[in-house]
Amino acid sequence: MGRKLRRKEPTRLTEAKISKLKIPAGKSEDTWFDSEIRGFGVRKRGNDATYVLQYQLNGKTSKLRLGLCSEIKCDVAREMARAKRGEISKARLGLGIDPALERESKKAEAKKPKPKTLGAYITDYLEIKKAVMRATTYDNSKYYLETLWAPLHPLPLREVDRAKVAAELAAMSKQRKDGKRKLGGPITANRARACLSAFFHWAIGEGIADQNPVAGTNKREEKARERVLTDAEAAAVFLACDKTPEEEKHDYHRIVQLILLTGCRRDEIGGLQWSEIDLEKRTITLPGSRTKNHREHIVPLSNRALEILKAVPHRDKREFLFGYGKAGYSGWSKSKTGLDSVAKISAWTLHDLRRTAATRMADLGVQPHIIEAALNHVSGSKAGVAGIYNRSTYEPEKRAALEKWANYLLMAVAKANGANVTPLRKA
Repeated sequence: MGRKLRRKEPTRLTEAKISKLKIPAGKSEDTWFDSEIRGFGVRKRGNDATYVLQYQLNGKTSKLRLGLCSEIKCDVAREMARAKRGEISKARLGLGIDPALERESKKAEAKKPKPKTLGAYITDYLEIKKAVMRATTYDNSKYYLETLWAPLHPLPLREVDRAKVAAELAAMSKQRKDGKRKLGGPITANRARACLSAFFHWAIGEGIADQNPVAGTNKREEKARERVLTDAEAAAVFLACDKTPEEEKHDYHRIVQLILLTGCRRDEIGGLQWSEIDLEKRTITLPGSRTKNHREHIVPLSNRALEILKAVPHRDKREFLFGYGKAGYSGWSKSKTGLDSVAKISAWTLHDLRRTAATRMADLGVQPHIIEAALNHVSGSKAGVAGIYNRSTYEPEKRAALEKWANYLLMAVAKANGANVTPLRKA
């Protein structure tokens, strides 16, 4: 128990008085009480001075810490003490909680381990999946889960419910602009939805979630892309690759031309490795780990495609043909903007080049199952039971089809340059 202020001094505590209080010799701490509010005082311990409120309740003496004198004005601390004494009076009548017990309860609650959050579990999930996902699939999952679902990251996993997921999906589906880039939209929302659903499917299997809150949320309606470049547009893109200043190309021009000539996907060419190329056999062999359907894909190379690959320089024992980092090419957005400024055609994507190649091969009389084989599609003639028994890879037919398409494209390029050429007829 502390001591009262000396009677020859003012009985009311003030900042000035508190600054002059000294701990008696031989003691490590002391408390001085104010006479205006019973139990309100200042406790000094070392260099720290703290406002306190001492009271008795149910035969027990308790002392509440109100705050440091260096951080709270004396009048403010006095009002806090009055408020606490009101709570104590209610507690005596059985109408409230003892402030000291409430404080201890909060301390105990704070010491309890906090439930693991969605963000923490997503980190675990991505670390596990990195070893088994294709590089592109992993990068996309990482973006959707870490970036687009970030607003839900602080929540404990069990507090992520359908209403919260639906609200975030609604926000994602609204297209907005970030500088020159368009963000969001129905497709983005649907891809983010699929990634989060896959995460919760894993979480249920691990026993850390009981249900998938994505289930039952609405999938946004997508408008399938049908953009096929005209011959003039395809030629404009091909020529723009050659016209782009060398210092601005950064491999992108070769990648775009190869996508157009081979019908391969963006990341299949962007992540191309020297070990996948056989210049003598004139082929690219993509392992199943790098294809969308996880099937090995042999891509016959037309004369022009072979010329492009032969011109690619080897860089310091680097396994990847394109790019400069630890993986393949990565500067997609910036390079596309630069190419668009030269090509000057309406909105198009790299995947449109793949669709264009398939469409033009059909126009040239190539059979659908050969086009599917050339693009490594598993549908139609190679789907289901037919695919089990028909194991042919159609290598000669694929080579003939891609060479025919390359010749057709190069004639369109020559025509765009002013040459007088006659298009090939259907086979």
